[in-house]
Amino acid sequence: MNTRVLTGITTSGTPHLGNYVGAIRPAIQASNEVKVDAFFFLADYHALIKCEDANLIARSRLEIAATWLACGLDPARVTFYRQSDVPEIPELSWMLTCVTAKGLMNRAHAYKASVDQNTAKGVEGDDGITMGLFSYPILMAADILMFNAHKVPVGRDQTQHLEMARDIAQRFNHLFGQGKEFFVLPEAVISEDVATLPGLDGRKMSKSYNNTVPLFEGGSKALKSAVARIVTDSRGPGEPKDAEASHLYLIYKAFAQPAETAAFRKELEAGLGWGDAKQRLCERVEQELGPMRANYQDLMSNPARIEEILQEGARKARAIATPFIKELRQAVGLRSLGAAASSEQIGKSAGKSAKSGKAARFVSFRDEAGQFRFRFLAADGTELFCSVAFADPKLAGAAMRKFQLTDVDACIKLEGELGFSILLDGQFLAAQRDNESSQRRDEHVALLQAAHASLAEAT
Repeated sequence: MNTRVLTGITTSGTPHLGNYVGAIRPAIQASNEVKVDAFFFLADYHALIKCEDANLIARSRLEIAATWLACGLDPARVTFYRQSDVPEIPELSWMLTCVTAKGLMNRAHAYKASVDQNTAKGVEGDDGITMGLFSYPILMAADILMFNAHKVPVGRDQTQHLEMARDIAQRFNHLFGQGKEFFVLPEAVISEDVATLPGLDGRKMSKSYNNTVPLFEGGSKALKSAVARIVTDSRGPGEPKDAEASHLYLIYKAFAQPAETAAFRKELEAGLGWGDAKQRLCERVEQELGPMRANYQDLMSNPARIEEILQEGARKARAIATPFIKELRQAVGLRSLGAAASSEQIGKSAGKSAKSGKAARFVSFRDEAGQFRFRFLAADGTELFCSVAFADPKLAGAAMRKFQLTDVDACIKLEGELGFSILLDGQFLAAQRDNESSQRRDEHVALLQAAHASLAEAT
């Protein structure tokens, strides 16, 4: 079984060198691991919480998509999509909102920090705080639970949100699952060895500090200009340098191989001048980023190509999200009126059948190939499904008994717009894929559920 890993990228700025070393490069490397089913999405709904500049968000979506693709993200291997292209995500977010306690959101770190800042300024605690900021963890939970991600790489400041996602998933499962676990409980993955690059002034490289080195924007000229502004000590050429205390050395180390790093360190300790050292840093970074920058510039000049890639990613994502959200609608009671009416009628019919001594039943038979199958029939003789073939009649009989004793809702898996399949302990048992409409499919499922319930009443 593959492990599903999900990574979100907020589209509210231009990527810099720290983003590449700390997040982009390791995430892309991890996506190439065997048995990893990787999902990468542009969190553009989340960006609306932080930024009110529409042009900046639009530009950032383009730049960040181009950056990840230029850095080697393979859209054929992973699912790469925009959050806003999957309408099932905000729909799920609302479902989750309706089962999430306000008290849980009151404890969210980002919200509490904003309240504390307002209190320190002497203004009302919720001044300027939007519902987007307040309910941000619920949208994040929807991002994760929509695709039932097993693992979510996050920084330590995001671990609380993962715990909240788990709490919300458990609450939903408890309220609507009826023995079925709709949501996998995700695990936070915190990498202790993620590189944190120092910025131009020695603090963590961050847009908040305005101390970043651009990744691709501005080309090699912008890179050289930024590196030239890296703060160094006053030791001149010929004077030994303390490599470990040098921000410049730490950036070099994040790009170079161990042997290169060791050689560079020796040169610094032997008195290499800071100007020459900065030139060496530019050359080493350019060695890795140069080819990527060419790809980036090509992508930025062809946004239609990026759009095509993202739309294909959205199609892959929605192939999972669309049937799942329909299953969740069914669970919470948002069913078609035809299905609801049919369910009520089926219930009445089942009651009449019970009084008359009739009930749903299994019919075993041997097919033309000599294999053993069974049909599950409603009380009125309607065929609900026909099983797969079994080589041994005892296996067919065991499957019938097991199906009778298993929660039917746990067996039914909706497929696309018109079909559903029957799984028994995860193994395919039967399918019904030729319904005329989604309403007819829902009616068939309701009839199957009622027939299964009549088996229990009969035993």
